[in-house]
Amino acid sequence: MAIIPVSLMKIKEHVPNIYEAVVVASKRARKINDDNKLEFNTYLSTITVGKEDEFEERENPDQLKLAIDFEKREKAHITAIKELRDEKVKFRYKNEKDR
Repeated sequence: MAIIPVSLMKIKEHVPNIYEAVVVASKRARKINDDNKLEFNTYLSTITVGKEDEFEERENPDQLKLAIDFEKREKAHITAIKELRDEKVKFRYKNEKDR
């Protein structure tokens, strides 16, 4: 996997404070990751597991395919940074005093 640098200046153009932007991106990444886990577990619960021998582990091709599909998805932190850079994520302060 190639490393692709992200220009913080592109993010800084849209937000007043880069450190706050990092916090917002991390919270968004956590939310994306939680949603992915929920979706994965939902799909996993629909896959039937055959009768297994106690001493023998067998691979379930459906589970393997599902796991590979989820591994191929873009990582949550990269998605969050792109959303922040493209101004798809909006954030605000709870109170004006919190600034």
